[in-house]
Amino acid sequence: MAIQAPVVGSKNVTGTNYQGSAAKVYFTKKIDAEHLIKLYKMINENIFGKVAIKLHTGEKHGPNIIPRDMAQAFQAQIPNSAIVECNTLYEGDRYTTEGHRETLKVNGWTFCPVDIMDENDEVVNLPVRNGFHLKEVAMGAHLVNYDSMIVLTHYKGHYMGGFGGSMKNIGIGNASGHLGKAQVHGVDPNNVPKDFMQWPTKEYFMELMADSAKATCDYFGKHIVFINVMRRMSVDCDCAGVEAEEPTMKDIGIAVSTDILAVDQACCDLVYAAADSHDLKERIESRVGLRQLSAMAEKGMGNPQYELIEIE
Repeated sequence: MAIQAPVVGSKNVTGTNYQGSAAKVYFTKKIDAEHLIKLYKMINENIFGKVAIKLHTGEKHGPNIIPRDMAQAFQAQIPNSAIVECNTLYEGDRYTTEGHRETLKVNGWTFCPVDIMDENDEVVNLPVRNGFHLKEVAMGAHLVNYDSMIVLTHYKGHYMGGFGGSMKNIGIGNASGHLGKAQVHGVDPNNVPKDFMQWPTKEYFMELMADSAKATCDYFGKHIVFINVMRRMSVDCDCAGVEAEEPTMKDIGIAVSTDILAVDQACCDLVYAAADSHDLKERIESRVGLRQLSAMAEKGMGNPQYELIEIE
C-alpha cells in the first residue's frame, strides 16, 4: 500500500473531510500566463510597494525552469517589481555574482531587473522565532529593500529535500550564497564539504529549511504570497540544470495561496493522487521530504487543512 502524504486536507484531492478552519488554495490545470495572472489576482490584496519576485532562475540551459515568456507576462502585471535571487553554496553556474549574471543572460532573464540580493556577499541577519535549530539566518542583504514578496516556484523533486515547493524556494533561495546557505544546510561555512553527500540530510535538513523559511515569512507578514507551478516535475531540482532527470509524470497545474503550508501540502497531495507519480513519490519518501510539511505545521507556519478551489 502506498504511503500517503500526511494530510487532513481537501476532499477535492484526498476525499478526507476536515473540521475547523481551512486555508484557501486556488488551482487550475491550465499552465499559461493568463491563468497564472488570474490566480495571482485572487491572493494579491496585501502585495504593495516594492515587490520581490522570488524565482529559481536555474543553471544554464535548464530544461525545466518556469518558461521565460510566462514569467515575463506575469512580471509585467506587477508594478515596481524585480526578480530576486542569491548566489549558490555549490560551485555551479551561479556560485559567483559574475557567473550568476552570465547565467541569467543565457537563460533569458533579461526582461526586468534581477536583484542578486547578496551580490557583494552582504547579508542581513533575520531572526528565527521559535525555530528548531537556528536563531537567525543570513539572508541576501537586499531582501529588506522590499515591501512584499511573491514566491513564484517551480514545484518539482529535489535531490536532498525530496521535493522543492514554496518552502524550499525561500528557505534555501533567500539565504545568502555562502554564509546563509551553509547555515541552512547545516555545514561549516569555512569548511564546506566538496561532496554534498556529506551534508546533513533527512529530518534535520527539513527542519533547517523550515527555520529559514519561517524567518522570511515572519519578516514579510501578510505581504507574501505563494505560487507553485507544477510542470516538468523532474525528480531533480533546477540546480541540476541539463543533468536533471527527464520528468516521468504529466504536468498537473498551478496552485496559489497566501498560506505556505497549505500550498505545498496541496501540491504534495496532487502528486500522491496522480497515477504516474511513482518516481517523484519515491524521491520524496527516500529523502523524508514530507517532514517539510509536518515541520511547518509544528511551527505554526500555516494550516495543513485547505480547500482546493479549482478555477477554469
